[in-house]
Amino acid sequence: MKHRKFGKLDWKPSALGFGAMRLPIIGGDTSNIDEPPAIEMIRYAIDHGVNYVDSAYGYHGGNSERLVGKALKDGYREKVKLATKMPTWLIQEYGDFDKYLDEQLGKLDTDRIDFYLLHGLNKSRWPNIKGLGITEWAEETIADGRIGHIGFSFHDDLATFKEIIDYSGWEFCQIQLNYMDTEYQAGLEGLRYAAEKGLAVVIMEPIKGGKLAVTPPGDVQAVWDKADTKRTPAEWALQWVWNLPEVSVVLSGMSEMRHVEENVVYAGRSGVGSLTADELKLIDEAKNAYNRLGFVGCTACRYCMPCPQGVEIPEILGMYNEYYMSGQSDEVKEKYWEKIGPEAHADQCVACGVCEEQCPQGLPISKFIREARRIFTKPQ
Repeated sequence: MKHRKFGKLDWKPSALGFGAMRLPIIGGDTSNIDEPPAIEMIRYAIDHGVNYVDSAYGYHGGNSERLVGKALKDGYREKVKLATKMPTWLIQEYGDFDKYLDEQLGKLDTDRIDFYLLHGLNKSRWPNIKGLGITEWAEETIADGRIGHIGFSFHDDLATFKEIIDYSGWEFCQIQLNYMDTEYQAGLEGLRYAAEKGLAVVIMEPIKGGKLAVTPPGDVQAVWDKADTKRTPAEWALQWVWNLPEVSVVLSGMSEMRHVEENVVYAGRSGVGSLTADELKLIDEAKNAYNRLGFVGCTACRYCMPCPQGVEIPEILGMYNEYYMSGQSDEVKEKYWEKIGPEAHADQCVACGVCEEQCPQGLPISKFIREARRIFTKPQ
């Protein structure tokens, strides 16, 4: 396992971090984690050098932290730095800071969270958290030992990101970044801005919720076929992020043991500046090919769910993507009709906008669902 710098801290994280957001589940219920394989996956990663495990209060319907706590038994807790996130959208008063932290410590069955993040800061949540005295609370909580370091994860525009970075003595932050999102949210400019301030930068969504790991459309595969060094689509995406010197650790939300095994191998051959100029040009070509095909930036994070009308938003957007990436194949339509029940079809959408308020990507979901309804309406 390769290791990297973590800002100004005298500690080196593994290049690969384990993100406990997309663990294996039972019966399609994201809150029902399939515990034995999930624990096995986390422990395999740690046994193979991963030393950063990331969770959050809301992942898997609140059950991710409990699962991580179980996985870190039997001596595994001492082998890693543990990160989790405060549910900022639930904070109404100063006492809520302690309320949720103490609940999380209980679920994780630990007395200390090494890296504690304010989850999903944006221009609407930040003023409330700041006004309630987060800086003073963080200083007190670090002093009493319940957390080691304070940071934040982020979904908003670059100007808001810089404003938050400049406010306080953060030690690290977490941003979305992949080769499709270089100018989106914090983007590359935000990455460099944070690093210049001495912050460690943790990367989430390096393969865009798996969208950059699936079998690519022909136009994209033709780009990869030109490379002298052959890589899977997932490895191309991961190596692009690891190539950046400002990146501290790259999180992957892995749902199968195969993903863990492959990513450990990919991390082992990662490095700053490891991609050639020609390979970086190929990645730009792949990005352009995806954009020509109509790539929708949904990462299947499911923050938009549940839909008040029962629409299966992430699944529909995934098939919308697949439809265009496949050259508008009728097979994708058949899959839609087979896998999504009529009660959850796109035609149930009333464009209420609730999903768009929750979407960390800021996607025009109603527009995409309306287009999906046109594409996937079954002929009578």
